[in-house]
This record gives sequence, C-alpha cells and structure tokens, in this order.
Amino acid sequence: MILTNGVLVTWEDENRILEGWALRIAGGKITHVEPQKTLIQMFPDEDRLDAQGQLVLPGNICAHTHFYSAYSRGLGIPGDAPSGFVEILEKLWWPLDKALDKKSVRASADVSLIDAIRHGTTTLFDHHASPLYIDGSLDEIYEAVKASGLRVSLSYEVTDRNGKDQAYEGIKENVRFINFVKKNHPLNGRISAAFGLHASLTLSDDTLEKCRSAIPENYGFHIHVAESDADEYDSIKKCGMRTVDRLHKFGILGPKTIIAHAVHVDAREMQILEENDCWVTHQPRSNMNNAVGMSAIESMDRMGIKLCLGNDGFSNTMWDEWKTCYLAHKLWHKDPRRMNGMLVSKMAVYQNRKLVANQFPGIEVGILKPGAQADIILVDYEPFTPLLAGNLPWHILFGLNESMITMTMVDGEILMKNREITCLDEKKVIADARQLAPEVWQRYSAQFKS
Repeated sequence: MILTNGVLVTWEDENRILEGWALRIAGGKITHVEPQKTLIQMFPDEDRLDAQGQLVLPGNICAHTHFYSAYSRGLGIPGDAPSGFVEILEKLWWPLDKALDKKSVRASADVSLIDAIRHGTTTLFDHHASPLYIDGSLDEIYEAVKASGLRVSLSYEVTDRNGKDQAYEGIKENVRFINFVKKNHPLNGRISAAFGLHASLTLSDDTLEKCRSAIPENYGFHIHVAESDADEYDSIKKCGMRTVDRLHKFGILGPKTIIAHAVHVDAREMQILEENDCWVTHQPRSNMNNAVGMSAIESMDRMGIKLCLGNDGFSNTMWDEWKTCYLAHKLWHKDPRRMNGMLVSKMAVYQNRKLVANQFPGIEVGILKPGAQADIILVDYEPFTPLLAGNLPWHILFGLNESMITMTMVDGEILMKNREITCLDEKKVIADARQLAPEVWQRYSAQFKS
C-alpha cells in the first residue's frame, strides 16, 4: 500500500518533517519515501491508506517492561504502606508474581499488549516472573505476542529468593526459549530473547556462575542493577565489591546485556558499563513511584553509555515517560536547565532503535526510510505553532499525547485503525482478565495470612 496525505516525521539522524510526501509499504517494510505525486505515478494501481493530514511517525519503543505487573493495578497492599524499596518488593511484587498461574500470565500479557497497541508502542522488552509457573511461561507470553502482532523481546527472571530449585528452573526456561528463537527465527523476527536475571541482591555467586555458563552464544542478560542502594550494600556485604563490579566479575556484562535502572551506580561503575558496551534503560516514572532517586543520566550520556527509555511495567504511554524524564530531573536537581529535550529524544528514539537492531537481528525500526520495518503510527495532532525538526521533542513533551494516536501498524499489518483494535477482541481480552483478577488477588492476599 501507499500511505498518503500525511505529515511524515522520519526520525532519521538528521530528522525531517515532510509535507506532501508519502511512503510505500510492501513485504512488511517501507520500500519508498518520496514526494506523493512521484510515488503515485510510480505505483498507480497500489492500494492507498489516507492519513487525512495526520502525523506519520515510527512506532514507539519500550526498552524495559513487565507484562506480569498488570494485576497490580488497583491492588491494595495489606498493612502499613511500604517504607522503602525492599519492602515494596516483599509486600507487592514478590507475593504478586507468586500469585500468577498459566491463565493469569497469559491474561496479563494480553492486556499489556492491547495497552501497547492502543498507545502506539510497537516494540517492547519484557522481563517476566511467575515463580509457581516457570516451565513454559515464556511460551504462553509468546502466544499472546503472536496474536497481538507486536514486536517483543522475552526473558525470564532468574532469582534465588525462592530456593535453588526455582533458580535452576528459571535458567532452564531462559535457555530453552533462547534456543527456540535462535533455531526458528519465529514470527519473521517479531520475537527476540534475552537471559533474564532479577538483581544482584537476590542472586548468589553460584547462580551467577551457572547463568554465565548456561547462556547461549551471542545472547545477553536483562537485569535490574542498583535500582535502590540496597542492591549496592548487599553486593558489598556478599563479596566486598559494588554491584556492577560483581556482575563484571561473573561475566554478566557485555554488548548484548540490558541494565535496567542503574540509579545508585558510582563513577567507576559507570565506567565499567561503558567499557563493556552495555545498554542502560531509564524508567523515571517507576523511580519516582518507588522513591529510589534518579539515575545520573546526563553524566552517563557524556561518558558514552548507551542510554534507553523503558517504563518498568507502567502503562505503555511512552510519551508520558518522555515527559516524566524531562520534568523529574529538573525537580531532582532543582535546576530547570537540566535534562534537555534532545537528550530525552536521543534515549527514546535513537538509542531505543539501536537497541532493537542489537537484539533483533536484521530488524530496523524507529525510523521512516526504505528498508526499515513498517512499524508506524498515525497521530491526530494539529499544532498551533510551527512544527519543525528542531522543536519536535518539545511538541511531544508539551503537545502530543497518546489519546491522539488513531492507527498502529507493525510489519505493515494494521493492529489498530481509527482507534479500534483490529487484531484482537479487546472487550473479551479485558473481560477475561477482569474475571481472573479476584483469584489472583486472593492468592496474593493469602500469603500474608500464613
């Protein structure tokens, strides 16, 4: 098809905003970006999709999320509110992931994927945990992704907090799924895999060694690092070194490894991350909610660390993550000059798309150009000031919102059109998830009564 009558935002290295241009899609990819009259003359019989003057952008990317967190929405935590990060883990996340079974794992993935489609997030890096349903859990999420049409990286969170047997089960689940992806290249490249680890504070030396030995060649880890200072103090207590130093010692770092958060790393740890060519994802909404602080993003960028933007299981409204990032660092530093909008777009667009290229072999997204995948959104935004390549980040920060997204497409397949989900029965998916919720919450609450 030819996508006509739109205002193209290419997000090339030298970003262009093109009026009077169109793009052609074939075989799941963008084949041409040309002036509209030229393209129609070249392909006069091609089907056309009329953008009706809307913005045409590449789909958004989320570099770190948790589909399983869907059942935390509206959940009441028994007793006093958690007073710190470790209490949040102990009172909310660890009992919740133990409450998940096969049906609720699938349902939590389904509703998260619908949320992503509705809000224009076309590629996501999921980090899964369900300690009482490990074997085959990634297959269940894979089936949800398959039905949704989205592009997703999957991993299972290995941890020692539930004993060695479950840690070993998590290792096996990662290896099994990575080998499946490696062998089958499933869904024409819409699925990728990483080796999930929870965090240093719940991983023993023995388990880290086993994970390093088990990971297939050319794959990397996806792990939380120094989200709170508890991770650092635990590492110092265990082995006399800080978290990043410890992970480096055990061979966890590398050019395929995704480091989530890195809030409490020191200067030497940043240097180690840069030297090992790791990817660091920033999740400001989560950091604010957990009151753990803010990563030294501007310093890391100056050091050459590859910084990306995720949401840590918050809603897949990635422009909300942009806005939080832009505002939170100003408040954190009490300085309105901090966190330039260009740095936010660098993380969310340019670095996120490089992460996809690193983790999905042969796939290029996050850009409108010939050869890139046709992962595209339409946005019904009518600017009342000039919209230019140089000020686009500020239009996103102060003007655009996800309710303006009218169409979501992945690999040239329309997943939402005119704000209607076309790939899934949205009402049924939500109703099914809601029906399961009381059981999940009951299993969650029961853990506090024993």
